[in-house]
Amino acid sequence: MEDLFQAYRTFFGKGDALYRLFSPYRICPLGAHVDHQHGLVSGFAFDSGIDFLFSETTSGKVEMCSLSFEGLMTFNVRREIDSRQYNWGDYLRGAVWSLQKDYQLQKGVRGVVKGSMPIGGLSSSAALLCGFVKALDKVNNLGLDKMQVIKYASMAERQYVGLNNGILDQACVVLCEADNLLYLDTDTSEYKILPFGGGGKKLPFKFGIFHSGVTRVLTGTDYNLRVSECKTAAWIMQAYEDVPLKKMEETRLRDVPEQLLKKHEERMPERFVKRARHFYTECDRVLSGVKAWEKGDIKEFGKLVFESCESSMNNYECGSPELIELYKIMRTTDGIYGGRFSGAGFKGACIALVDPDKEEYIRERVTKEYLKAYPQYEEGFKVFFCETSNGVDFL
Repeated sequence: MEDLFQAYRTFFGKGDALYRLFSPYRICPLGAHVDHQHGLVSGFAFDSGIDFLFSETTSGKVEMCSLSFEGLMTFNVRREIDSRQYNWGDYLRGAVWSLQKDYQLQKGVRGVVKGSMPIGGLSSSAALLCGFVKALDKVNNLGLDKMQVIKYASMAERQYVGLNNGILDQACVVLCEADNLLYLDTDTSEYKILPFGGGGKKLPFKFGIFHSGVTRVLTGTDYNLRVSECKTAAWIMQAYEDVPLKKMEETRLRDVPEQLLKKHEERMPERFVKRARHFYTECDRVLSGVKAWEKGDIKEFGKLVFESCESSMNNYECGSPELIELYKIMRTTDGIYGGRFSGAGFKGACIALVDPDKEEYIRERVTKEYLKAYPQYEEGFKVFFCETSNGVDFL
């Protein structure tokens, strides 16, 4: 944290009433690409993320700098937020924009943020959004509960930033508890915090994070296209059944019984069949994964994580050549229980559940095999090992 304090002093002087906040990154082992269709998901927060050091401003002015990105972001929470500027400050402006729907903000925030990992696949955007919503909540005494933090952060990312995702990322950042699995129904927002093996057992794994060296921004990939394809698949099946159709933005696969896919798949275009098949099988894997987790069966849980990645590649059709290569290496590396693309699967990182006793072997083998295939990423490829964490909170 010393570098944050030094940066704060450099930019803003001594400062009074400094607040410290940690907003973790997240991993979704099962439940990939289904939250935007109101499916079932699971998740962990882990002990890397974004650190905030800030104070309040009585004028409403926001002044935020980052040790990870360039530029001092300045605007005022008392004024209408302008359109996007296509830099990291869009997430800060988006948080204010969403809160302004229901609140008259009076106080701003002055501070510094720092991410503890390379960007890509770990929902750094959700960590930044949820952390900044919490910061604004603190200085304006809004009294937001956890579901409200999720609501406003999600609204900012979807309606201001323009990424048509669900609430998985924000829910993991806010709701997760160390050593427990989050199980969430994104249709009803009902969730459970589940201890491994029913409780009392030490977790038999760490997270392995393998950054491919290729960065990406989801709003410039096929992420939003995949969301539209899922909605179209639901619309087609409902049309075949002569069900009254909703607007496309209100249509989701969760509203369509799985048996309708089996009934109509032969007459549907293949891409829509694949998207629907991924949705239904992934929700089934989440339910199976919860059972394995509660039994304390990490091998079965990991097997399902591998199967999730197979469906992401074959049915959802995401994954860059680099991530697919990492996935193949993980499948043949001793000590890795399961792994998959992290986040949307368009470049970025892969995650794995790994045996802590084989940590160094895993680091050496994955690094060697990956750089053999992609030597051009020697400088950017990174391996981290992390543990579960609580959700966003003040320190």
